[in-house]
Order: sequence, then structure tokens, then C-alpha cells
Amino acid sequence: MDGREGSSLLARMQGELSDLQMRAQLRTLECHSGVNLSSNDYLGLATDPRLKAAFLAALQPNCQMGSTGSRLLSGNSRDWEQVEEEFAEFAGTSHAIYFSSGYAANIGLLSSLLGPADWVFSDSLNHASIIDGIRLSGARKVIYRHRDLNELEDALALRDNEPGCKMIVTESVFSMDGDRAPLGELLLLGGKYGAELIVDEAHATGVHGPQGRGLAAEAGIVDNVLALVHTCGKALASMGAFVCSGSTVKQFLINRARTFIFSTAMPPYFAYQISAALRIAASADLERCSLTEVAESLRALLREAGFNTGTSSSQIIPVMLGDNEVALYFAAELRRNGFAVRAIRPPTVSPGTSRLRLSLTTKITREQVNELVGVMTAAREKLAPAPYA
Repeated sequence: MDGREGSSLLARMQGELSDLQMRAQLRTLECHSGVNLSSNDYLGLATDPRLKAAFLAALQPNCQMGSTGSRLLSGNSRDWEQVEEEFAEFAGTSHAIYFSSGYAANIGLLSSLLGPADWVFSDSLNHASIIDGIRLSGARKVIYRHRDLNELEDALALRDNEPGCKMIVTESVFSMDGDRAPLGELLLLGGKYGAELIVDEAHATGVHGPQGRGLAAEAGIVDNVLALVHTCGKALASMGAFVCSGSTVKQFLINRARTFIFSTAMPPYFAYQISAALRIAASADLERCSLTEVAESLRALLREAGFNTGTSSSQIIPVMLGDNEVALYFAAELRRNGFAVRAIRPPTVSPGTSRLRLSLTTKITREQVNELVGVMTAAREKLAPAPYA
């Protein structure tokens, strides 16, 4: 079933797919095998028996397998209200509200809080969910160069007397580069020019900050941020995301965020998995320390071997290769040697910045790290001359 014969729409789609293949940008679905270096399961909780036990225990007394509706109709439950309270306490805010995905959280948050009369200032490397939320809001936008505080201040100063609300939006740990936003400085700029700050902690939740509470908590700025987005589908090995904020923002989202209002609620038993993951992650200081040490070791080994790891300072380590075909080649060589790695290419990243994205978890050992660098070095020797960045 591929549409009617001779369809112009079908022909256009086929043409675009052919063009992607020609430019080495065609994506396919694969089942990973080997040492997984594409996973966001940073604390290894996806296979943790404690999390499985909590999930199974929640199923026993609760025979309701579906939520039966959106939370504003029949889908709300004390289970979800309780886990929202727990997550707010974890994040250091007074309130939290659960969305079915991190994408839905950012879309709902930004498209409801911002309007056409407002200004939003967004880091150029922010996630697609932030970009799409801004687009849907209709707000006037300024995309400033990645982590460039001078360019951001110039943009804020230029619009200091413009009508409308102003908002700065950033990830805390950037998903493709593995570097960190200067949150303290962003907050100062926001205060100077009357702009609110929203921080997406997706890749910091469970991994960075005290008890894994994120970089805003580490910087001590939680009380001054308008909202934090903490996702559950990465280090917490669950799904969904919480927007953590004060009471006004939560109440506004309940009434205005379309991705909350018009989505069927998750089943009540799933709240128990998130609650258990939160407790495990909060107590995982040893695992966080180990992950940090392994990441630092891999960065050092790659740089010593002559590879470019950009500005990474987290568990996400890019290996900048530049060319699409070169990135695909290195990924294939790593997979052939037992490492599950995917090439990251445009439009996920900018043209000319294709790379490998090495995403470390607590399951990765130092021995595997050493072997990985050996495979990378051997693969490079097969290329003459080496056309990587």
C-alpha cells in the first residue's frame, strides 16, 4: 500500500529519499548488538533488577492497565499526583507536571508560554523539540551562536525596549556536543535585561549535580529559573518528562499546553517505575563518579590519538569527522569490531560536522574504552589521506 499509482506526492517522496541516499544521509532502523555506545541509559537502570521489581510490584495491586483518558477527563490519578510531588522535591521546585515525552514537554511548555508579541533567545544547538516549540509559539526569535554570551547580550540589549516578554532557552548538557551551558551567566544576563530562563536538563538528569538533580541545581540557580525540563527516558530508564516550576506555570500548562490537554494519560502503574528510578538515581553517587572518570579517560585517549572531541565535558563525547561518508565508515568499522555506534549526520547536526556520538553509560568499562580507541586508530590508518576533522 503506497498510495495511488502515479501519485505526485509519492514521486516526490521517492525523489527525496533518493537524494538523501546520494548524499549519504539516508537513515534506517537497526537493532543494536555489541557494546552499546548509542544509549542514553547513562546509569544502566534499563536492566537494573530493582527497577524491574518495582514495576512488577506496581502491577499486582493495580488491575487498571489503561488510564482511560486524558488527565483532565478520566485519566488523572493519585499515583501521578504523588510522583509529580516527588519529582518536584527532587528538582528543588514547588511543583511539577508530567508529559508523555520530553518532546511533548518542550512543545507544550514553549508553545503555551510564548506568543507572537514575545521574544525568545535560543542557543543554536538546542534540541529539535525546543526549536519546534518556539516555531509553534509564533514568538519572535533570536538564535545566538552556541554558548556565545557576547552575542546573546548584544541581542538582548538591542531589544531591551521592545514590547513583549523575553525568554532565554537552553539545554544544560547539549545532546550532540556533550558540552555545558553557562547557566549562571545566562541567568545574570536574563536578570539584567528582564528575560526569563528555561533549562532543559534532559542529558543532565540523574547524571550531573547533587544527587543527579542537574546543572541548575549544581549552579544553585533553581529558585531563579522559570522552568526546568527533566526527562525520564534517559538516565531514569523510563519515559516521559516533568516540567518543574512554581505553581503558576504548572496551572497555566494544565490549562494551555495542548500536548498535555489532548494526550491520553499514561497508565497509573507506570508512575511507580518513575518513582523507583528516581530513588535509585538519587543514591547513585558512586555510579556518577565512575561514569565521569570513564568519560574523562576516553576523551583523553581520543585526543592523544589525534581525534577531535570538540568541547565535550560530559558523558557524551563526539568524535568530529566532518564528512558524511567518513562518519559512516568509522561507524561501520566500530560495529564490525563489536561496538554499536551510529554516524550522526545532517540535518541532526550542521553540514560539515558529521561525527560519531559516543554516549557512555555505567556499563562501559575502561578495558572497552581502550579497545575502542584502538579500533578507531586502526580504522583511521586505512584512510589515506585521513579526511576527518
